[in-house]
Amino acid sequence: MKIIIWLRAQLKRSFDRIRNENLKKNALQAIPFWMASIITGLAAVLYTKLFVGAEMLTGMVIHYHAWLLFILSPVCFVTAWWLVHKYSPYARGSGIPQVMAAIQISTPKTATLIDKLLGFRIILFKVISSLIMAFGGGAIGREGPTIQIAASIYKIVYQLLPKWWPKVAKRNMMVTGAAAGLAAAFNTPLGGIVFAIEELTKTHFSYYKTAIFSSVIIAGLSAQALLGPYLYLGYPKLDGLSSLIFFGVALVAAISGLLGSSMSKLILFIFKLKARFKFTYQHVSYVVVCSLAMATIAYFVDMRVLGSGKDIMQTTLFTPDKFVAWYIPILRIGGPLLSFTTGAAGGIFAPALAAGASTGSLVASWFKVSDIDTNMLILAGMVGFLTGVTRSPFTSVILVLEMTDRHNVIFHLILAGMVASLAAILIEKHSLYDHLKVQYIKDLMHNEEPEEVLEESRL
Repeated sequence: MKIIIWLRAQLKRSFDRIRNENLKKNALQAIPFWMASIITGLAAVLYTKLFVGAEMLTGMVIHYHAWLLFILSPVCFVTAWWLVHKYSPYARGSGIPQVMAAIQISTPKTATLIDKLLGFRIILFKVISSLIMAFGGGAIGREGPTIQIAASIYKIVYQLLPKWWPKVAKRNMMVTGAAAGLAAAFNTPLGGIVFAIEELTKTHFSYYKTAIFSSVIIAGLSAQALLGPYLYLGYPKLDGLSSLIFFGVALVAAISGLLGSSMSKLILFIFKLKARFKFTYQHVSYVVVCSLAMATIAYFVDMRVLGSGKDIMQTTLFTPDKFVAWYIPILRIGGPLLSFTTGAAGGIFAPALAAGASTGSLVASWFKVSDIDTNMLILAGMVGFLTGVTRSPFTSVILVLEMTDRHNVIFHLILAGMVASLAAILIEKHSLYDHLKVQYIKDLMHNEEPEEVLEESRL
């Protein structure tokens, strides 16, 4: 009997020791994610304030003398492009394709390649270049850059872990960082989670779920501690929708999906033409032409070609001025084309949402629908255009849903995402991000890595 009691006591001690060791290991593995989440939240807030400040300075310049755009835009566009071109080529553009490429090629053999896509240098020049572009009136957003910045923060935290620390997967850190970055940028925690599932992960979500959930929550709370529990847009009126509005949603979604996919294809076509440039002066000339085109359109046609386009979304959703002029969707497509293809840093999420909002507003004006139905078509346009660019309908739906906190229209938005996704395929099978991701991987590999690694990264 004493032997049995002694054995039970020894087994209990062993189980307690194992349990305590597992708890300690799990806690140590979670700490890097928590630390990176807090830093990401604070970085997202600081970047947001700087970006908004840059756009406000542009407005002050325009208010003082609008003709100064013809000086300001070329100087800012060229400077923003030069900084990226000279010091950090993979800080250009949105940043999402770079994160996708880093996740795709994440192996011990490609550590030095990932350092080119994510890191402190990327953060520094991503922020500086995009702020200069925003000050120059570039039609760019901060959300894509925030995702690359966040993934870089997580990667840096991973690299700083001592050798004795319990093993943490680098891929997990990068995926989680991207999700936390999107959540902090838009204040949309579910959007960050769905983005990670739909866009970034190619393996089972169970490998990432705990890290993503905790990181999104901590990053979001860190951002809210400074900015407050804000909505990216607000609370548009959507009560009492017409019973026939589903037809309008489908129409707007189809048009927006086609336009978003067409804009993406034009961007890729321009990049293909620019790849033939052999001399620096050719790149500089292109950037100058784009900046002067932006300034000319803004000065002689409409100032709403400049900036991220958030003012268009807010004006059409929350003021009596519901309907935009016929040319506004064209400008909101042309602005990102001229800005994004320069090669400077800057995102396309917000500009895509603005283009979709203006498309929905224009279609609503054709049929003279009520203000409430117009709001619904504007949101459908936002979902449709973003889906046309990203081919991530569920991410688009959840983002717009969380931006407005209008859960009563979730089925309308899902319909918009589905229709837009089907329509976009008619123009191009794959998303802009997928094409750019593959191009980044090819550029990095230089055929030095095994061919099978490159094959795994193909669409």
